[in-house]
Amino acid sequence: MIGARPPGARIPGVGFHYDTRMSTFSKPLAALACAAGVACAQGTLPEITVTTDNTRIDKSCRVRIPEGTVIADADGNGVIHIVADGITVEFLGDHGAELVGAAEGTPWEELTGVGVRIDGRTGVTLRNAHTHNFKVGIWASDADGLMIEGADVADGFAMRLKSDPQAEDGSDWLWPHDNDNHEWMDRYGAGIYVERSSGVTIRDCYARRRQNGIVIDRVTDSKVFDNDCSFLSGWGLAMWRSSKNIVSRNALDFCVRGYSHGVYNRGQDSAGILFFEQCSDNLIAENSATHGGDSFFGFGGKEALGQAEGPEGFSVKRAGCNDNLIINNDFSYAPAHGIELTFSFGNRLVGNRLVENAICGVWGGYSQDTLIAGNLFESNGQMAYGLERGGVNIEHGAGNIIRDNVFRGDKCAVHLWWDNDEGLLKTDWAKANHRGVVDNEIVRNRFEGTPIAIQLRDTGVNSVGGNEFEGVGEEIDRSGGEEPVEVMVTMELFQPPEYEAVGETRPVGARSELAGRQNIIMGEYFPWDHEGPLARRAKGDAGTHRYEVLGEVEDFYFVLNGATAQAVLREPGEDDDGKPTPLRVDVHGPAGVHPYVLKLRGKDFETEYADTLVVAKWKATFFPWTVDPRENLAGWRAQAKTAEARSAELDALHLPYGMGGPRDQDLPDAVTKAGPGPDRFGMIATSKLTLPAGRWRVSTLSDDGVRVMIDGKPVIENWTWHAPARDTAEFDQATTKLVEITVEHFEIDGFATLELQFEPVETE
Repeated sequence: MIGARPPGARIPGVGFHYDTRMSTFSKPLAALACAAGVACAQGTLPEITVTTDNTRIDKSCRVRIPEGTVIADADGNGVIHIVADGITVEFLGDHGAELVGAAEGTPWEELTGVGVRIDGRTGVTLRNAHTHNFKVGIWASDADGLMIEGADVADGFAMRLKSDPQAEDGSDWLWPHDNDNHEWMDRYGAGIYVERSSGVTIRDCYARRRQNGIVIDRVTDSKVFDNDCSFLSGWGLAMWRSSKNIVSRNALDFCVRGYSHGVYNRGQDSAGILFFEQCSDNLIAENSATHGGDSFFGFGGKEALGQAEGPEGFSVKRAGCNDNLIINNDFSYAPAHGIELTFSFGNRLVGNRLVENAICGVWGGYSQDTLIAGNLFESNGQMAYGLERGGVNIEHGAGNIIRDNVFRGDKCAVHLWWDNDEGLLKTDWAKANHRGVVDNEIVRNRFEGTPIAIQLRDTGVNSVGGNEFEGVGEEIDRSGGEEPVEVMVTMELFQPPEYEAVGETRPVGARSELAGRQNIIMGEYFPWDHEGPLARRAKGDAGTHRYEVLGEVEDFYFVLNGATAQAVLREPGEDDDGKPTPLRVDVHGPAGVHPYVLKLRGKDFETEYADTLVVAKWKATFFPWTVDPRENLAGWRAQAKTAEARSAELDALHLPYGMGGPRDQDLPDAVTKAGPGPDRFGMIATSKLTLPAGRWRVSTLSDDGVRVMIDGKPVIENWTWHAPARDTAEFDQATTKLVEITVEHFEIDGFATLELQFEPVETE
């Protein structure tokens, strides 16, 4: 895709969507204003019109912005500056004031600037602010007593995702480990960013179509509630060094990247709620943070681990994200973990719903004195990579209490272990805090239908007792270490801690119709919100580029500008397995090089893709090998000529083996019936193709080794044992001529894939 977003992505007049999209979560703004004690009658506050950058507001007022006005933040310090204490600034409703920082169609990753800036002012109330097409919608610093309510910060900065439905791209991973110098804001933007403040209230705010929703940085004694920051490609709510806050009744669903259902589940450090660098004594209650990369992602911090210098007098003793109460939230359907909270102490995880998280429900590595009680764990760990899987997983944890939970169908319900993390165990944090895997209690839980209920691997002395088992494969698997102590437990029912949530919405369960990870469908920038249409590049057949349009589309049509390419519209229907298929457009052509521009249009969207279809006929030979190709290339190549080798003609090199091999692909019978198995196989493929003069880019996705040669000269060579990796190279074609292309690939064991693409490089 060229990068411009559909001009109808934010439909004028539908920005906040109280009447439909937000009906479950919020009430009308007029009611909010009256409830806050602010005069609501028309004309009570003086009205100002904003048309230029660096507009200063020093008194209470209502803001009007002429419809269609675009005001860029040219100097990066904010378009509107609120410069007085204790004032109320209210944007006109009914879209009488939409602060827009860039023209519609500007690529998301090119959005810059700040909409509203509040710096060093106390007691400010900002109501109904609509800020769109900025990197940061609202930025407040040193703003004690700030209230932000009813803000619509939809449409803002986001990085274009390089991962696609076929494969992950490692460059899409976020890096939340640094933020003392505004790294989060500078790299990733935010709808609302508040720093170094206390007594802040952020309520009833809304974010869509941007990377991050709300960020609070060194904020204390504040309240964040009734907000809906969902369907984002980063973090719904991110907290840095922020303690003693109440976060309740927010919808933070589908804050995710790095996922393709049934293909890969990485999350890439996206999260519904992010806790980093010593966030303690917070109440996290009754939030819905489903379908996040992690639903909740907490990490004690680099200072805690001695990877960064702390302030004067700082001690690593009991350093981490500590003593938080995380209660009655929904943390389900994450590509990674429901709750990840590591290197921390004294946290209480109570009454949460943790269902169908791909790796595990709770990952609490190195955490101590954690209470995990009264939670529902169900079907966690189905896409786990190894022994970290299932309900509760804690490595090197001590003094943790796991009680009164229900575990149902998890890959392994409770797994505690010690291993030799040589580097971590040498840190000052470990020297000051690490106790081994001891003094953990697993009591009064109910385990149903799980292969292993409790696994204790190389642990010290821990306690079990009063647990119920029904339909489990193995009650306790003790893989080395000490035998657990069986303790007597009383019949006294668990009493959850009392707490006081704020907010009037009930987001938990409000999106139950989207249950399940299969509803995480990523576009080029954001996950699909299952409301408006989504167009994206999809996996096509051999020699075909496929585009699909999800959702209901009115008046759809496409335009193809390509001299030799052709396109076919395929209406929604069902595949061979009876699963529904969306509206699709397939671009295809004969053997050769076919540049094209494809426009997909409907009533509410318009999307344009520019690409080049390269169709080559390949002669591919598949063979098992016993000679290691990394050590004896000639010997390995010779095995392609043995009697066990099988050849086939292919229309494209697109071979998503997964955990299988050539036998499991859609290949001719000669390969599927007698070809090599899933491990230790190789392939050598050759083709001849007329490439026009110019600069060309060749890229591969491979696991394991790959080599691409043009007329015998290597252009890509990653001849190693590696996880799925993309390799790219460019070369100049001096004249239009027939070239010979050779691709070599080997697989050692485990997962395998091979994909090859050619495309022209645009030059100025």
